[in-house]
Amino acid sequence: MADRYDPASIEKKWAEKWEMRGDHSADLLHAEKPFYNLMMFPYPSAEGLHVGNCFAFIGTDIFGRYKKLQGFDLFEPIGFDAFGIHSENFALKKGIHPKTLTERNIHNFKENQLKRLGNHFDWAHCADTTQPEYYRWTQWIFLQLYKNGLCEQKEAPVNWCPECKTVLADSQVNDDGTCERHSDVKVEQRNLRQWFFKITKYAERLLSNLERIDWPEDVKQVQRNKIGRSLGATVTFHLEDGTPFEIFTTRPDTLWGVTYMVFAPEHELVEKLTTSEQAEAVREYQNQTRRKSSFERSELSNEKTGVFTGSYAINPASGAKVPIYIADYVLMGYGTGAIMAVPAHDQRDFEFAKKFGLPIVEVIAPDGVPQGIGDAAYHEEGVLINSGEFSGMNSKEALEKVTIWLEKAGKGKGSVNYRLRDWCVSRQRYWGPPIPIIYCEKCGTVTVPEKDLPVMLPESDDYIPDGSGRSPLARNTAWSQTTCPQCGGPALRDTDVTDNFLDSAWYFMRYPSTDCHDAFIDRNISDRWLPVDNYIGGREHSFGHLLYFRFINMVLHDLGYLRDEEPVRRFRAHGIITKDGAKMSKSKGNIVNPDEIINKFGADTFRLYLMFLGPYTLGGDWRDDGIMGCRRFVERVWDFVSQGFNDIMPPECERSMHRSIKKVTEDMEILQYNTAIAQLMTYMNDLRQFDARHPELIKTLLVLLAPLAPFVCEELWEQLGNSGSIFKETWPVADPDKMVEDNVTVVIQVNGKLRSEIKVALNTPQAELEKLALADERAARYFEGLVRKVIVVPNKLVNIVCK
Repeated sequence: MADRYDPASIEKKWAEKWEMRGDHSADLLHAEKPFYNLMMFPYPSAEGLHVGNCFAFIGTDIFGRYKKLQGFDLFEPIGFDAFGIHSENFALKKGIHPKTLTERNIHNFKENQLKRLGNHFDWAHCADTTQPEYYRWTQWIFLQLYKNGLCEQKEAPVNWCPECKTVLADSQVNDDGTCERHSDVKVEQRNLRQWFFKITKYAERLLSNLERIDWPEDVKQVQRNKIGRSLGATVTFHLEDGTPFEIFTTRPDTLWGVTYMVFAPEHELVEKLTTSEQAEAVREYQNQTRRKSSFERSELSNEKTGVFTGSYAINPASGAKVPIYIADYVLMGYGTGAIMAVPAHDQRDFEFAKKFGLPIVEVIAPDGVPQGIGDAAYHEEGVLINSGEFSGMNSKEALEKVTIWLEKAGKGKGSVNYRLRDWCVSRQRYWGPPIPIIYCEKCGTVTVPEKDLPVMLPESDDYIPDGSGRSPLARNTAWSQTTCPQCGGPALRDTDVTDNFLDSAWYFMRYPSTDCHDAFIDRNISDRWLPVDNYIGGREHSFGHLLYFRFINMVLHDLGYLRDEEPVRRFRAHGIITKDGAKMSKSKGNIVNPDEIINKFGADTFRLYLMFLGPYTLGGDWRDDGIMGCRRFVERVWDFVSQGFNDIMPPECERSMHRSIKKVTEDMEILQYNTAIAQLMTYMNDLRQFDARHPELIKTLLVLLAPLAPFVCEELWEQLGNSGSIFKETWPVADPDKMVEDNVTVVIQVNGKLRSEIKVALNTPQAELEKLALADERAARYFEGLVRKVIVVPNKLVNIVCK
C-alpha cells in the first residue's frame, strides 16, 4: 500500500475513473429508486467559481452521495445559467463579446473547477441556457403562456437601471431601491411597452401551497410577504362628471372618514383629472416621480409630497365632494393605482393631510367616545362614529357589514388584493433568447410558428445597450426585418430578449430530457424523475427564481405537460461563507480562491473544511489556519487504514462505531455536516487508541466518510481489495443495543461531597452498590462517626450519610 497521502494523484485518478466507468450517469429510463438531487446552476459571469459556489455545490453533493449509499439511483446534473445581465455585464466590463467570454468561462468552470470538486455530476445531461437546443424550448414556453392568455404586452411603469440600461424584474431591485448588480445606482421608473407574464393569476395558489411544501419557514415567509394577500373591498367612486373609478381598501369601515383621494402619478386617468390651472404642476411632479424607484416612493419615513389635480370625487358613503391629488407614495402595482385617504385612521394619510391642510374626520373611536384629532392617526379597533347607520357598531363587525352594504347598493364588493405584480420578462439587451413574436401591419401581433423555433440570436458586434429603451437587436435591421408567417408580407421581429429568470425557471425539467429533441421534456422520463427530490440553494433567491420557477411549473402542469403542481419535494437554503468575520469581496482583498486551496490541500480536505465551518444552513467563517485540522484528519485516516485489517474489535470501538452510525445518519438528514465530521473524528481517535482495524470498523469508517471525502475513500476502498466503487456499498444501520456501555462509573459521596468513584457493571443491584461503596478505601477516609444512611441511585451515585 502507498505510504504517503498524495491528494493530487489520487483525485486525478478517481476523477478520470469515474468518468471512464460512467459512475455518475443515472439510468433515467429504468431507475427503480430515483433520487433527483439539484443545486442552483451557476452564472458563468466571473473568472471562476468562488468559494461560496463551492460551498453550495459540495453541500448538495454530500446529501446526494449519502442517498446513493442508502440505495437510491442518484441523478445529480449541473449546467450553466449563461444568458442574461450577469454574463453580459461581465463581458462588457472585460471588453469581450458575451458569446466568446461565456464559452471561455464555461470551459474553465467545467474542466478546471467543477470536475475537481468530487461531485457526482452527470455531465451527459448538462444544460447551457445559451445553446439553441435549450432556448428553443424557452421560447416555446413563452408561446404557451401567450397562447393561453398568460402573457400580454402592455405599457406599464417598470424598473429601469440606468447602468444596466434595461428593465429589471421587481426581484432584481434591492430593498433600498438600488440595482442588485449596481448597489450604488438608484433604479428609476419608466413607462414602457413590455411583455408580462400574468403571475398574479396564480397568486392565491402560490400562497396557499406554501402551507404544504417542505421548505424553510423563513423562505416561505419571504414569499408570503411578496405575494402580499390583503382581504378587503373594491369600492366604486365617481368623478363629478359621473366617470367611475375603483379603489381597493382593507378598511371599508372607514369610508365615512375619506376626505381626499390620491392617484399614482402615472395613472391613466390623471390626464383627464388635471385641470388646465394645475397642468404644469402635475406634469412637473410626474417627471420628478419617474426619477424615483418604487422603494423610494413607498418608504414610510419619507416626507409626503403631492399635487392637487384640480378635480374632485364623490364619496359613495357620505356623498361628500373630496379633492383628488397625485402623490408618489401611491403605486400602480398595488390595487388599482388609486386610494381613498382616511387621515384620522392612517398615519401616512394623516401626515399628508396635515401638510396640505386637508380635513381630518374621526370615524372610529375607542368605546365610541370621540377623542378629537391628536398628533397621530388612531388605527386600532373601536366603535364607528360619524358613519351614518353604522355609527355605534364595532369596527371589526363593520368590516363585513359595510362590505355587504356596498354590494347591495352596487357601490362595491368584497375582494382580495395582492402586492405581487405581473412578471415583466422583456429585456432591452443583446445576450438572451429573442422573444418569438413578429409584428405585421396587416396581421398585427403574430407568434413565430413552433416549427420555426428557435428564433436564433444573431451573431453581432453591435451588442452594447444605449439606454434608449430599445434593444441592440433593434439596430440589426438585417435580422429584425422578416416576413409574416401568416400573410407572407413584410414584418418586424420583436427585438427584446427574455429575462434570464425564465431560463432558470425550467432548467430542472430539461436536465433529464437533454436527449429529447422533439419536445421540451420526455414525459416517460419526467414522470419518473420529477418533481425534484432535493433542491438546495441560496436564500437570496426566495423572491425571484424560487417564486418564478414555481409559477412556470404550475402553468405547465395546468396545460397538461407536467404531472405535479410544485417543482420540488424539498428545498433547503444553505448559509454563506465569510472570511475572518467579513463578507468576501475583491475590494477587501479577502477572496478565497478554491483552485489554490485544492492545489495545496486537495479537494477532500477542502470539502471537509467547508462543511466543518458551521451548520450548512447557516454557513461559517473561513480562516486560513483552520484548514490544517481537516488535512491532518484525512492524513490520519489514510495512515491508519493503509495499514490494512487486523482482528481487534474492543467493545469500546464497537460501541463508538454504532454511535457514529446513528449520529452521522441523523446529521446527514438535517444537513448538519459539521457535527457529523466531529463525530467521525471522535470515531477515528477511538480506533487509533486501540489500534482497532477490524474489517467492520474500517468499512464503516470509510462508508460514513465517503459522501464527505469521496476521493480518498474510493482509493482506500480499492487498496483494501475491493473491485467496485465504495458508493455501491450500503449505508450502515446502528444497533441500539450495541450503543449502550457494559460498564458505568458510579460516584461515591460522603455527606453529599464527592469522595471517590467506582466502575461497575451496568444495572448492578442496589445492595451490591452499597456494599462496594462502603468498602471503598478512598471514601472510607471521610467517614466521621457512624454511617446513618446510604442513598443509592442505580448506575449513577451512592451517597453515604454519616453522623
